[in-house]
Amino acid sequence: QVQLVESGGGLVQAGGSLRLSCTASGRTFSNYAMVWFRQAPGKEREFVAAISWSGDRADSVKGRFTISRDNAKNTVYLQMNSLKPEDTAVYYCAADRVFRSLGDYDDGMEYWGKGTLVTVSL
Repeated sequence: QVQLVESGGGLVQAGGSLRLSCTASGRTFSNYAMVWFRQAPGKEREFVAAISWSGDRADSVKGRFTISRDNAKNTVYLQMNSLKPEDTAVYYCAADRVFRSLGDYDDGMEYWGKGTLVTVSL
C-alpha cells in the first residue's frame, strides 16, 4: 500500500502562485510515476501533470505549472504560477507504476490522495 497526502492548497488571488506537495508513505516511492489531477466544481477530473521516477515529465498546463519530485523525501510537487480563476479545483495526487509520456491517464490509478482545494479569486 501507498498512502498519499496532499498539502499546500488554499486561497490565492489571480496571478499568484502556490506549490502543492504530495508526500507518500508505504511502498518504495521511487517505483511509481506520480501524477497530479484536478477536478473543478461540476466538471470531470482531468489530468494535470505526471513525472516518472527518473524525472521525465508530461503536463497539460504548459508554461504555468511544473511538476517535480524528491525521491529522498518521498514527495512530489506541483508549482503553479500565474494562477487563473479557472484553475480553481480540488487537486489530487496519484501514483501508478506506469509513466505515460502523453499524459493519457484516467481514473484507474493505483493509489490516490484525498485532495487539496485550490481557490483562485479575481
